[in-house]
Amino acid sequence: MKIKTAKFVISNSDIHKCPQEKLPEYAFIGRSNVGKSSLINMLTNNSNLAKTSNKPGKTQLINHFIINNEWFLVDLPGYGYAKVSKKDRSKFQKIIHDYFDKRLQLVNTFVLIDIRHEPQKIDLEFMQYLGENAIPFSIIFTKADKIPKTKTQTFIKKYKNKMLEFWEEMPKYFISSSMEKTGKEEILNYIEEINNTL
Repeated sequence: MKIKTAKFVISNSDIHKCPQEKLPEYAFIGRSNVGKSSLINMLTNNSNLAKTSNKPGKTQLINHFIINNEWFLVDLPGYGYAKVSKKDRSKFQKIIHDYFDKRLQLVNTFVLIDIRHEPQKIDLEFMQYLGENAIPFSIIFTKADKIPKTKTQTFIKKYKNKMLEFWEEMPKYFISSSMEKTGKEEILNYIEEINNTL
């Protein structure tokens, strides 16, 4: 798939104000500072589309971007321990849960995981939540340029072993680097494959 157009549509905290078009949606979510905005900008060939920041927890709303006038890319608030108040964190969690509970246009969620870290309880629990609620998801391991390529498969194997303690099989996954544009073609082709089945 080639991205010809990628346009910002709306940011909001109310699921009822999301776009009404019946176009497929692909949500991107992960812990704070996982490189989500950089990945979105890399996928869409637009370095200014999603706001990047060194400060974790920058995304605080549901952000809709329309891609090729055919599907929506949805940038969701991160889960985890960004430096925000308990009240704000609770508000973000409600936004996320409302989106997953009520958004019928959602066809796949990309859960972003920093490839440099050991399997984290919060990521595993979040994917468990998706599984229990029958929400289709895939994994994108980010920041692959930050580790030696020889260690990539060692990390993936470790993650697979952990996932298979709870899952019958490893979900579809991708290895990416926004810096080196790794994984871009594979992720976009996967989205195109799903769109072609709808």
